[in-house]
Amino acid sequence: MAKAKRILKWQRDPEGMRLRILEAAKQEFAAHGLAGARVDRIAAKAGANKRMLYYHVGKKDVLYLAVLEGAYEKIRVEERGLDLEHLDPPKAIERLIGFTWNYFIRNPEFLALLNTENLARARHLKRSTKVKSMHSPFVEMIRTVVTRGVQSGDFPVAVDPVQLYISIAALSFFYLSNSATLSVIFGRDLLKKEAKDERLEHMVALVLAALTGKSAAAFGTDKPPNLRAPAHHTV
Repeated sequence: MAKAKRILKWQRDPEGMRLRILEAAKQEFAAHGLAGARVDRIAAKAGANKRMLYYHVGKKDVLYLAVLEGAYEKIRVEERGLDLEHLDPPKAIERLIGFTWNYFIRNPEFLALLNTENLARARHLKRSTKVKSMHSPFVEMIRTVVTRGVQSGDFPVAVDPVQLYISIAALSFFYLSNSATLSVIFGRDLLKKEAKDERLEHMVALVLAALTGKSAAAFGTDKPPNLRAPAHHTV
């Protein structure tokens, strides 16, 4: 009887079940990578079984691609809500940098999925029919901001919007993905709130200096940099 009720609930809410499977799969792939992920753990976390998982999404590779596409779709949807077109170009770029930085902090599983797919040399992403179409409007959104900046005189030249976004994402991604090793090497806790705030200020100043041709100091704060040398340990 309990089994029959469970099946009926699944049949009444197939989309809900699919979303639970995708969320469980996202956590599993982020934690264990594609090779280490287990379908039975995904099914258990979603309150499903393997048959239901295969019915709603597909086998492991198909499930992984669906998770990857969903991860890209989520960030692109949130980016469209930034309202960059109504901001002065420098402020629009500052908002994009701040959003990217904070999104990566809030969604560490996104960074983990990107690491996994890059190790696979984008083998699965190449099969996607959705991802490229998601990115065309996003690139145009940045291009429009850059063009407005040139027209207003804020930016001397029109930079490639793809290169600009890669630079913004890289400044955030490298820092967060390598924070454990960098913290040890440089003797700083790079994930302390103060360190993260300092990093965001630095990124904004660096990118706006490059776009405007002004000194980075024009966009920074009056706080002096932390010049403390890392501690040296004797063996």
